[in-house]
Amino acid sequence: MSDNNAQVIADFQHNGGKPGGYFTNIPVMLLYTIGAKSGLERLSPLMYLRLATGGPWHIFATDGGAPKNPAWFYNLVAHPDAEIEIGDGTTIERIAVHAQVVEGTEGAAIFAEQAKRYPNFGVYAEQTTRKAIPVVELKRR
Repeated sequence: MSDNNAQVIADFQHNGGKPGGYFTNIPVMLLYTIGAKSGLERLSPLMYLRLATGGPWHIFATDGGAPKNPAWFYNLVAHPDAEIEIGDGTTIERIAVHAQVVEGTEGAAIFAEQAKRYPNFGVYAEQTTRKAIPVVELKRR
C-alpha cells in the first residue's frame, strides 16, 4: 500500500469517514476485497459516485490514467463479494456489497457524470491506452 493511501485511510478512520486535505468534501469509501492471486484481504480508498439515495455506489478503475487496471479491479472480478466502509463524518458503516462491471452506454454515461463532477477523471480517460476505464457498480448484499 502506498504512503498516500495509508494516509487517506488513517484520515478517513480518524474523521468518521470524511477525509480532509485533497479529499475534503469528496465522497470517499474504503473498499475491502480479497486478493485475486493472494487470497488475502486488501484495502483501497476510492472516490465513488452515488446517483440516488439508497442506490448502488459506482467506483472507477482509473488508476490515475495508467495503462492497466488497478489491482482492486481484478480482485473484484475474481471475488465480486466485498465490503465497503462509508462515513458521514461521525459514524462509519461497514456494508457487504456485490460488484458488477457496468459496460456499454450505461457505463459510459456513469463515467461521464463522474468526469463532469470531477474533471480529473476525464483527464485519466484521455491519458490511458485502455479502450475504456471500467465502471464497477456495488450493490448492497
